[in-house]
Amino acid sequence: MPDPLRFSVEDLNDYIVRFFTRLGVSPTDAQTAARVILAADLRGVDSHGIIRLHSYYGSRLLNGTINPQTAIKVLRETPVTLALDGGNGLGQVVGEYAMRRCIEKARANAIGMVTVRCSNHYGIAGYYAMMALEHNLIGVSFTNSQPLVAPTYGRTRLLGTNPIAVAVPAGKHLPYVLDMATSIVPIGRIAVYEKMGQPVPLGWGLDENGVPTSDPHAIQNGGALFPLGGPAETRGYKGYGLSLLVDLFCGVLAGAAIGPEVGDPSNQIPGANVGHFFAAIDISAFRDPQEFQHEMDRYIELLKKAPKAVGEERIYIHGEKEFEMAEVNQREGIPLLPAVVDSLREAGALVGEPFDLQPLP
Repeated sequence: MPDPLRFSVEDLNDYIVRFFTRLGVSPTDAQTAARVILAADLRGVDSHGIIRLHSYYGSRLLNGTINPQTAIKVLRETPVTLALDGGNGLGQVVGEYAMRRCIEKARANAIGMVTVRCSNHYGIAGYYAMMALEHNLIGVSFTNSQPLVAPTYGRTRLLGTNPIAVAVPAGKHLPYVLDMATSIVPIGRIAVYEKMGQPVPLGWGLDENGVPTSDPHAIQNGGALFPLGGPAETRGYKGYGLSLLVDLFCGVLAGAAIGPEVGDPSNQIPGANVGHFFAAIDISAFRDPQEFQHEMDRYIELLKKAPKAVGEERIYIHGEKEFEMAEVNQREGIPLLPAVVDSLREAGALVGEPFDLQPLP
């Protein structure tokens, strides 16, 4: 496998902003989108990062399936809840706005919950959950997505990868940040393997005949992902249930598309009609925040000091590896595979904004 090339975070941010503004996105919204996209690459979630400029955002903005102007509308509102329409705009823009409103409600009324309909892919779910941390709140973020996952005992794509993210502040330790797809892996991870020319582990996906395969091309073209847990015999029905749970909040409750209807051009509402759900919880409504942080630190230390498995030296808390990777990538530059750089050049040529950045030495 070829070595990745590292690029300056600032250079990539500037390029993403230019890319989006070339497509009619306002400079402010382009900055928001760049911030969320690069948060994924910084934390090592490259399947949701800059790789999607070509495979998702550029093509959809060009063909009009995403509105470059994110016109957010309030549908319903109470002191603790808010229902929004994302106007078929960029998911990052409506997602960040929704979570900010969610945090405002939680700070004023102990809890905030926001749903969004008529949106698009919003990047990594963890970004929005983590927004609550700077306010010492617990953050939650769900989103549904276009169908890529076969339900247990099925072989066709009926559910999205439908991620769940929860961020919980600690004291002296890093916060707990769970950010996981309810599929066994995100579809972007399959795309990364295909770009590397490598097979995926057997049990990640099915081909068009419903047969488990290690061919990433077969999974992406007519096949489907397994839910978290894999096939039925390895308890994949648990991931199936979690994926459906997310769709109930983001689809049914939000009034967005559900399951196989996400991204269906025959829908009455134009665009993908992706739905999101956000929540923020004020710890002080339940107990003293300092006591909570102390207990979080004690629990984290209890876990990290536990006896290690043979050959292992460290037990990690969710999000810990990503925080450490973000520090390295911020300092040394974001690594991009040559195939990803090639796709960025293709995307730049497509929209008239050449990708001419030079890798770091």
